[in-house]
Amino acid sequence: MKRIICSISLLAALPGCATMRMAANAPPVTVKIIALNDFHGNLEPPRLAITAPLPDGSLTKVPAGGVAYLASAVDALRAQNPNHVVVTAGDLIGASPLMSSAFLDEPTIDAMNLIGLDISTVGNHEFDRGRQELLRMDRGGCRKYTARIPCQIDTRFPGAAFSILAANTLTESGKPLFPAYAIRSFGSGRGRVKIGFIGMTLKATNTLVNPGGITGLTFRDEAETANALIPVLRRRGADAIVLLIHQGAQTDVGYNDKSCAGLKGDLLPVLDRLDPAIDLVVSGHTHRSYICDYGTVNPQRPFLITSAEKYGALLTNITLTIDPGTHRVMAKTADNIIVQSEAFAGATGPVPLSDAFPRYTPEPRVAALVERYAKATEALRSLKVGTLAAPALRAGNAARESVLGDIIADAQLAATKAQGAQIAFMNPYGIRADIVPGGDGTVTYGSVYTVQPFANALVIKRLTGAQIRALLEQQFNSGSNTLTAPNVLQVSAGFRYRYDLTKPAGARISEMSLDGTPLDDSTFYLVTANAFLANGGDNFTVFRQAPGGTEAGIDLDALLAYLKAAGTLRLPELNRIAGMLP
Repeated sequence: MKRIICSISLLAALPGCATMRMAANAPPVTVKIIALNDFHGNLEPPRLAITAPLPDGSLTKVPAGGVAYLASAVDALRAQNPNHVVVTAGDLIGASPLMSSAFLDEPTIDAMNLIGLDISTVGNHEFDRGRQELLRMDRGGCRKYTARIPCQIDTRFPGAAFSILAANTLTESGKPLFPAYAIRSFGSGRGRVKIGFIGMTLKATNTLVNPGGITGLTFRDEAETANALIPVLRRRGADAIVLLIHQGAQTDVGYNDKSCAGLKGDLLPVLDRLDPAIDLVVSGHTHRSYICDYGTVNPQRPFLITSAEKYGALLTNITLTIDPGTHRVMAKTADNIIVQSEAFAGATGPVPLSDAFPRYTPEPRVAALVERYAKATEALRSLKVGTLAAPALRAGNAARESVLGDIIADAQLAATKAQGAQIAFMNPYGIRADIVPGGDGTVTYGSVYTVQPFANALVIKRLTGAQIRALLEQQFNSGSNTLTAPNVLQVSAGFRYRYDLTKPAGARISEMSLDGTPLDDSTFYLVTANAFLANGGDNFTVFRQAPGGTEAGIDLDALLAYLKAAGTLRLPELNRIAGMLP
């Protein structure tokens, strides 16, 4: 290809030079991308604090989140630039608190419509209620696909007014369940630019949701899918390409630190195979916050990658500066913005409002929507279901055993002992929140529901001692960081074991005992787990070696009954699991 070298005298003579002159006359276009991820239907402020630095170098906690406050924060960012788009990176719905979940997350979709969300990709939790219910979230209507009744408040559910993308989620026909990409235009005339958005969930979604809800769907490789779409977007005139992906990472630094220090996670192998033509990666899934120029990690992949924590506590304010003449991104910047909302008292004490950060007021239309659903659930949410001596937290000790994990496992064993169950296991990622009782120790239905919003059936299966050992070995062999952050199953009282991650795979589990007696490899034991685990969720595939199983109620009901029967429940000692990390 010949290069056209233009002098001033030749500008009018050569077509190529005329094009360059036209580009020179068109100023760069800045586009604001307002991003969030992992909202999970948190309509009310989620009692979440963001740790943030003050000008003097000290740290403070800032109360954040709540969809009405989120709406005002989005409006404030929009006002800064007429060229804007609002996007999410998945898990907008699913694993939601009672106010949204009781109504099949219809109010969350309605709230996002009011906010003016433009584009969302699917996350794994969008599939919690299955394919057909997810399609209803998009298309609207009141057809019943779950045990819950749709359209309980409004007789008409309009569905999402925003685009939902799912490039790597393929149906039986081999086509995406939702569109693979969307293109948005900004500016006009010579200053018009286009951004192509690719949306997808993580390839491992099939291991993270109930298999019954995704029958017939396949989840393709993330990098291969995105790379194949880049020529398509370029042909359609995309000047910049943004990947919205429900896969994530984490760092060792604060919510708005841009140093990339300690960057790790399952997103990195995807990034290292992405075409460098992608300019921005908006990510999620890990519930972490980060902003990182990935070119400092891998110079061949100069992406800007972002994530905005969870539950609408943060928004990522991203700016792309695009040259309409060269059709390339000239600069990209991002900041995570705290959505400061309401003071609250948490498990570690009060979290007051901070004058060091912007305060937002509830957006009236969204606030009215929240109030409507709050009133509809008020009696049930505030119902007393038990008493706790102290907060029950899901954070684990050094061996990754947690107080709340122990309580849930004990509740599930208690609910199934009559059917002969001897051991209960609980997956830690299925525990969605802490239980923080009121000042008098009161535990409400709403707080317990937030902990276990999935309504999973309890299933009793027959496993040998050898299979239980193999099951526990699987805590350390799924994902990229399981040796330093293993997915340790929570266990019921009476069952104890030790793990040692300095030993090779297959030899890490020892000292398994039940009521003081060592487990025998050839003896069968009756084991309780929720249906997600019992179907091999979170890669605990040993459960599939025991086909069938006996269903015995719902996990939420088991926890409610356990709390009610306990009187004032004292927290269990963390002495069931002993672990040594590498």
